[in-house]
Amino acid sequence: MDKISDKKKVGALTLLFALTYMSSYITRVNFGAIVSEVEAATGIARSALSLSVTGLFAFYGVGLLVSGYLGDRFSPKKIVTVGFSISSLMNILLPLFENPYIMMVIWSANGFVQAFIWPPLVKLMATLLHEDDYKRTVTKVIWGASCGSITVYLVAPILISLFGWNSVFFFSALCGIVILFFWNKYCYEIKVEKKKEVKEKRSIKVLFTPMMLVILLAIFIQGMLKDGVATWMPTYISENYSVSSVISILTGVLLPIFSIICSQIASNAYIHFLKNPLLCAGVMFGFGGLAATLLYFLSDSGVVFSVILTALLTGFMQGVNMMLICMLPAFFEKYNIVSTASGVVNACSTLGIAASTYGNAILSQSLGWENTILIWALLGVIGTLLCFMSVRPWRKNMYND
Repeated sequence: MDKISDKKKVGALTLLFALTYMSSYITRVNFGAIVSEVEAATGIARSALSLSVTGLFAFYGVGLLVSGYLGDRFSPKKIVTVGFSISSLMNILLPLFENPYIMMVIWSANGFVQAFIWPPLVKLMATLLHEDDYKRTVTKVIWGASCGSITVYLVAPILISLFGWNSVFFFSALCGIVILFFWNKYCYEIKVEKKKEVKEKRSIKVLFTPMMLVILLAIFIQGMLKDGVATWMPTYISENYSVSSVISILTGVLLPIFSIICSQIASNAYIHFLKNPLLCAGVMFGFGGLAATLLYFLSDSGVVFSVILTALLTGFMQGVNMMLICMLPAFFEKYNIVSTASGVVNACSTLGIAASTYGNAILSQSLGWENTILIWALLGVIGTLLCFMSVRPWRKNMYND
């Protein structure tokens, strides 16, 4: 179908996509946000509970590859519908069981179907919107993720205080069911073109060139430093500064607020100044690494300072995410593999999240939080170098192809 030019229609579509992505986060990050409270209420060990969170991210990564492939071949609207329907069901089922292994199976299934949301969304945006509208829209849609996290971190302590940790998942399921109604009523249906076999082979190859492998490694590290750090931030604050789990959860509100600010900074810098997504990602990586370094040396300065530096670290990683996860796949529209590209880059990010989610639990228990933070700083330096290495190859191969 033709690109949408009417500003009101673009605005309405942006709002729908942002609310959809917001709801996907509400039904996904809730477990990680309240893991300390679940540990205290059930007596289940942190390492056992972390298997559920790790399973979600691991299966989310696998699901992204499946979803990306399907999104270029079948109706993106229907794929998102399937994802939200099953995710809502998993959110209803999880609090009914307090066995860590059953919880892991349920939450891993949730991770797999959660992957049916983002790549189809990217496919819809790239297909329906002009380039400039895509850049502005994808930035606002990413705000939805931060707003979803803010909602969880604000509502969870209230629900826990009134009804217990189980209610957080029932609330999340309700959000998923409500968005399903609006999605099916207002989302556009697009025609999915079939690719010729020769073009398809060439398309898949372009995702795994040496340049792209370096970029995928940077994306993996970005995942480790964004959601991986955010998942354990409430636990880090609770253990190091002797505050209650509810208060430490509330401190997590700052992370998505900083994510919104930093993603907007990255978007404006990319559109108006830096132009190259790898250059912009490298700058954001550098600032994130600096925040982690300061956190390592100044962690004794108090809870407020530590929360702000952690929020800056994850915020700048959200800026990297904006470039490498959101802007980058649109360059593959000429190969007709936007959804596939989105699935691949997002899968690498999610595998990084999974590695960091479980790794941070092990590192913090065996080496302590101080050494864990030092590792974060080193990863920031490596990510910066990888992005800067890719600036010229990306300009040469993706702008002049």
